[in-house]
Amino acid sequence: MGPAMRLILIGPPGGGKGTQAKLLRKKFNLCHIATGDLLREAVKLDTPAGRLARPLVAQGGLVPDDLVNEMIAERFRRDDRPERFVMDGYPRTLAQVAAFEQVLRQQYLDLTAVLLISVDDEEIVQRLSGRRYCPKCQATYHIRHKPPRIADRCDECGAALVQREDDMEATVRRRLAVYHRNTADLLDHYRRQNLVREVDGSGAIETVFSRIENVL
Repeated sequence: MGPAMRLILIGPPGGGKGTQAKLLRKKFNLCHIATGDLLREAVKLDTPAGRLARPLVAQGGLVPDDLVNEMIAERFRRDDRPERFVMDGYPRTLAQVAAFEQVLRQQYLDLTAVLLISVDDEEIVQRLSGRRYCPKCQATYHIRHKPPRIADRCDECGAALVQREDDMEATVRRRLAVYHRNTADLLDHYRRQNLVREVDGSGAIETVFSRIENVL
């Protein structure tokens, strides 16, 4: 089993956080806590926070900090609370950091490390703005890494491929700006605790994962 690992994963949108979190979960037997999944679970289980979040999720709106904090706290107060975990997408702000530290203190849990997956902004823009998907059969493509046989047409069903608004260059750059603004203070805070381990997030998934293993 090895020592109980408790990790926070930080990285830009499209930086491969979710993929690496799944690999960490498998390799080190960790509970993978992603806010999106937690939100859906809380709504399904009809927890107090889930009931408050339900209308927001239905409208596709952003769930406010205090509600996300409450959902995390609920998860850690359960009988099956995770002793070993990887946090994916939380905490995102200093307010969330403060709330999470309180939860960990109440549960007598210490963090092992905060993993920062660094990817150059321009590479993120290329990764995300190159994505295309088929609205008909949901097949996904990338104009550079996995292009369709016929430009802008789905290999599976021949429908015209589209670009999600989230993947448009202007949107990606806006999301990156927000990410950098939010994480600067967050990283300062964790660096003062000597918890940050920075990993180069460029290259193949397996390469990035072995870099993560090296810093752990």
